[in-house]
Order: sequence, then C-alpha cells, then structure tokens
Amino acid sequence: ANMGSEEPVPLHEEFIYCCGAATHVLKCGPWKDLSKDESKNLPRLLFMIIPGNPGLAGYYRTFIQALYCGLNQQYPVWVVSHAGHCKPPNGMEMIEDTDIKELEDVFGLNGQVEHKLNFLKKNVSKDIKLVLIAHSIGCYITLEMMKRASELQVLRSVLLFPTIERMAQSPQGKLMTPLLCKLRYALYMPVFLLSFLPEGVKASLVRFALRGMKTCDESSITTSINLFSVDCIANILYMASQEMMKVVERDSTTIKQNLKKLIFYYGTGDSWCPQHYYDEIKMDFPDGDIRLCEKGLRHAFVLDASKEMAAMITDWLQDDLTKL
Repeated sequence: ANMGSEEPVPLHEEFIYCCGAATHVLKCGPWKDLSKDESKNLPRLLFMIIPGNPGLAGYYRTFIQALYCGLNQQYPVWVVSHAGHCKPPNGMEMIEDTDIKELEDVFGLNGQVEHKLNFLKKNVSKDIKLVLIAHSIGCYITLEMMKRASELQVLRSVLLFPTIERMAQSPQGKLMTPLLCKLRYALYMPVFLLSFLPEGVKASLVRFALRGMKTCDESSITTSINLFSVDCIANILYMASQEMMKVVERDSTTIKQNLKKLIFYYGTGDSWCPQHYYDEIKMDFPDGDIRLCEKGLRHAFVLDASKEMAAMITDWLQDDLTKL
C-alpha cells in the first residue's frame, strides 16, 4: 500500500521559536508531543537527528521516513533544523520579537549546541531515552551535547561522516576557509539578487546544480530553495566560518567517556574528513565501533542515499532495541 503514496508515514511539520530563533521541526510518527509527563503512552525512545550544515530539516525528510519504517513504526523520529537555517513561513520572523536575549550568539556553533539542548529540555520528557543520529558538523554538536548535559539519557549516538576535528585542514576546508572567513559577505549580493527569481526558476537552478546525481531526492530540491534566502545563507555561512575556526582538536576525552555509546561512520572519499582521520581515531580507540563506508556513499548522503543509510543504521541498532 505504501508504494503509491508519496507520504506513507505520518509526518508532522512545525515552525517554532527555540532560544528565540526560527526552527523547523519534522516529526515522524503519531507522537507530536513528548513533553507531557502524565501521558501514559509516551514512547521509551526518541530518535533525534542532528543535521549537518546547511542544517535544513527538509534534507532529512526521506531519511526519517525510512528510519521510522525500518524501526517498524515503533519510535518517533524527529529532525530539528539548526537555528535560523530555515526560511520561516510568512508572518514568522527569523528572530522572535522579545526583549529577552535568550542566547548571546544562537546562530554560532556554540549557540547551535545550546539550541539543541534547549529544544530537548522544552519538548522531550526526561524519561525518554535518546538515540542521537548526527551528520557532519552535527557530530561535533552531539559530542558537545553529551559533554555538557551528562544527564541526557543517550542510549546511542550514531555519528555519520563526522567532522569533529581539523576541519580547516581537510581538503575541503582548505578550499572553503578563505571563502568563508574573508569572502562570505561577497556571496550575499548574488544570493539577494537570485532571491527575486520565481520559485520554478530556482528549482531548475537547483536541479542543474545537482545534475550529477543518478537519483536525486525530490525533497532535496524543494529544500534547497531555502538557500536563495539571504537570511538563511548568512546564518549558514556564519556558522560554517565558526566551524573552520573552532573545530580543531578532536575531543578525545568526551569520546573516551562515552565510547560504548558511540558508532562512527567515516566515508572513503570524504573531503571534509579524509581517510587518515579515520585511521587515527581507529588507532586511538581500538575498542570503539568505528566503521569505514564500503558503499562509496557521499558526505551529503541525504541527497541520494537516505534509504540505504537508514537501513544500515536500523541494522546496527538491532541489538540495542531488542534489549530495551
């Protein structure tokens, strides 16, 4: 029955303010509210996706649906966008109109960590265990969350294509650092001009940019249209410029403390974390669950391999879930 319909699973979408910044949340499954303590039918486990950068929830739409189905629709799977990366719907501002300054620098890297912790605090009951599935810079954010909030009941953290060290020294980082740190303001003007194009033209430009992919996920195309908004691009590039400066040394202490909960998944041709980063972490943590991709998946797996990735993760977590 699921073959014909586009959205085979219940998918709930909301735009909220978290730490005063516009945040897009996609929730898979019938559970919309996990903060109520009196609710008897709270699930025991929440799968929460911490995105890469651009941290747009829409890129993970197919991924969370595939995960939800792979988990036999037993647990909610949520993805929370980074603060200020999504274009808020009409009538909603990028920053909440209040006098209270909730967070000094919510769009920066540190702010994004606090933003996720704040989201969990306000929206998820403390009794619910968590499986954090993080992608790219989301892996750095997840390790930081585990370090800062040891009270979180994290059952597992799955770190996909983890950019957790020496980002500026990676092949892609060497290319992007000067661009992000010196030239990012020069990118605003062209984006501003492109933002006036009709939606259909924007979609065609995105399709053209992604034309190299054999099968490109349709939700990636609609989501990428957000990137024609100057506000979004400014926040995305600002966060990226901070990543280049701040993600330098791997936090081996936090990794060591949580090693039994962590699964790392490195790419083979990943220009954000080259293979020798994998070799080194594997040497430092011989007992860790640290895997190297054998399928040639790209760093931005959400563009064309969401279902494949979801199937692998369900497979890895089988044992944990049977023990629950």
